[in-house]
Amino acid sequence: MGLSRKIASAHYMTEQQSIFACPVCGEKMKITDQCVVTCENHHTFDIAKQGYVNFMTHPTTSMYGKDLFEARKQIIESGLYAQLHHTVVELLQSFGRDMTVLDTGCGEGSHLAKVKQQFEKTMDQKMVAVGIDIAKEGVVAASRNYEGMIWCVGDLAKCPFQKSSFDAILNILSPANYTEFKRLLKPNGWVVKVVPQSGYLYQLRELFFADSDKESYSNAHTVERFKENFSDVTIKRITQKVVIPQNLVPMLMHMTPMGWHQTTDIDQTKVKEITIDLDILVGKLS
Repeated sequence: MGLSRKIASAHYMTEQQSIFACPVCGEKMKITDQCVVTCENHHTFDIAKQGYVNFMTHPTTSMYGKDLFEARKQIIESGLYAQLHHTVVELLQSFGRDMTVLDTGCGEGSHLAKVKQQFEKTMDQKMVAVGIDIAKEGVVAASRNYEGMIWCVGDLAKCPFQKSSFDAILNILSPANYTEFKRLLKPNGWVVKVVPQSGYLYQLRELFFADSDKESYSNAHTVERFKENFSDVTIKRITQKVVIPQNLVPMLMHMTPMGWHQTTDIDQTKVKEITIDLDILVGKLS
C-alpha cells in the first residue's frame, strides 16, 4: 500500500513537474522513475512512502504535533467551516477556468481537500491542488488522508516552486509571505486570505481571557497590509453560530493557540455553540 501511494504520487507530480523549482539552487526539477525529485545540479528529494516530498533544506522544529493535526482534521470534517469552504469555492469558480491552487500553511490538508472536492463536484472544472507547510506532521497526515493532490514539507523562504506557477493562493488562518506570493502567482493571479473577525471563537476567548485585552480582537492591521500588497481587493465576511457537540470542544481548544499553554482548569461544558466570524480577503496580483 505504501509503495502504490508513493508511485501514484510520483506519476501525478510528473504531470505537474513544471511547477517545481529546486529549493537549493532554483533550477527546474524532474521526477524520476525511482520516485525522486531532482534538479540538473543533482539536488535530490525523495518522495516518501505516504506520497509527500520533504523539500526542507535545514532542520526545523514545529510547535504543531500529530495530536493537534488530528484534532484539526476532526473539527474541519465536522462541518464547522462548511460555510467558509462554500464561499471560497464560489470565489474560485467565478474565475471560470481550471486552476492550479497552492494552499500555504496547509496543515493536515483538510481545508484544501474540501475546497478541491467541492470545486470539481459542482462545476466542469479541474483543480491541481498543492499544499505546503513547514510542519512535517501535518503534511504526513495530509498525504495519508487525501490522494490526488501534491503535498510538500517546505519553507516559503526557500520555496520549491517556479515563479508564475499558480492561478490562486489560499492562505487560511495562517501567516503570509506576500513577496513570495507575488512571485508564485501567474499574471492576474489571486490571493484568497482568510483572517479572523472580531467574533471568531469568542466563546473560547471568554473562557481563556476573561476581563483581559485578549478577549477582544481586531484584524485591521492585517487587512490594511493586504490592501497595500494587492489590487482589486474585496472583503467578504461570513458570520454564523454553530452548535458544537461536547466531544468536539476539547479538540477545538487543542487546535487553537488559546489552548496550547493553558494550565488552569477550564469548564468546557460552558461551550454549547461556537461563532465562526471570518473575513475572506481577495486580492489580485497587480
